[in-house]
Amino acid sequence: MAIILFDDNAHQTLLPLTYTRPVADLRIGILTIAEKWAKHLDTTYSFQTQPYLQAKYPVKTGIDDLYINGSVCPDEGLLEAISQLKTGEALKQGEFLIAAKGATDSEFSNVTNYNPFFISIKHPEHIFSKNDIELRKDYKLLTKGRESVKISDTNTIIGADFFAEEGATAECSTFNTTNGPIYLGKNSSVWEGTNIRGALALCDNSQIKMGSKIYGATTIGPFSRVGGEINNAVIWGYSSKGHEGYLGNAVLGEWCNIGADSNNSNLKNNYAEVKLWDYTTERFRKTGLQFCGLIMADHAKCGINTMFNTGTVVGVSANVFGAGYPRNFVPDFAWGGAHGFEVYSIKKMFETAQLVYERRTRPFDEIEQELLRTVFTLTEKYRKVF
Repeated sequence: MAIILFDDNAHQTLLPLTYTRPVADLRIGILTIAEKWAKHLDTTYSFQTQPYLQAKYPVKTGIDDLYINGSVCPDEGLLEAISQLKTGEALKQGEFLIAAKGATDSEFSNVTNYNPFFISIKHPEHIFSKNDIELRKDYKLLTKGRESVKISDTNTIIGADFFAEEGATAECSTFNTTNGPIYLGKNSSVWEGTNIRGALALCDNSQIKMGSKIYGATTIGPFSRVGGEINNAVIWGYSSKGHEGYLGNAVLGEWCNIGADSNNSNLKNNYAEVKLWDYTTERFRKTGLQFCGLIMADHAKCGINTMFNTGTVVGVSANVFGAGYPRNFVPDFAWGGAHGFEVYSIKKMFETAQLVYERRTRPFDEIEQELLRTVFTLTEKYRKVF
């Protein structure tokens, strides 16, 4: 049995973050949603997603596969309920399909209604607003029955929920776990003078630079480098916020770069509810949140001293720079800032991406290029105003 994580309409409501990945490839807590299920169920996984994504994320079907909604995060109750499913049976909450075993919707022999609460990711802001819950769950999952490696005595650790994987290093820093656990992944490093207040996940091969201030609940994905002040942000991986500046109540995709002394606002001056651009309705949607900062999709970047207003959405491969506040929605493949935008051509974007991938010794192959060409076409209508 293998897991097949399928997309429902959350793939649309989570745009622009899901233009470049299936829903279950979202990182929240320490792991991606797919990795959580695979770890709990000790099996392999694949994705049933949008056709243009399947070349990069192929689906692998077999007999009696377990289909799980890619927006759903596992917990003990769900794991128990799903373990009881027999071939042809499904688990739902109302009309919401949670899981099914070896069957499609038209073939269910039995449907069990699941009433308890569970975490499901439907909008971009859910990633940072529910990160604390998922980080604590992943910490328990990954550290159960294991001992942390010892780190340097030059550090101060407050509380007991601290865990460092093999190769993790830190010097002359403080780790306060009284408000949440702190997890340092393999070969990660925390540089001198850093103050961290959990919950925090620093994933494999990532660094926190000297004198940084990190507040929970924050996740820094693999192969990333950060500095400055960060609060309740999720950075997925292969991204950099290496300098001073504030990032709060935010999500950064992969291959992003934040210029020095850039900041995002996460609270409106009038303390009003924050709205975010919604791709499904093509208008701004109420989030129900008072604190909501920056949502930045894969390959997006900003120059030095960029100022992002409260509740700003930056699309795939957008490049933002210049004085003043850019608009609250920066379309995918946009180039410019408060002074105006033009189209960031796919040719120029590929030239930059090639250099960025080379720095990480990753191939910028034809599969990746074709995926981005498709996203460029899908998002063309949002650039019509240029």
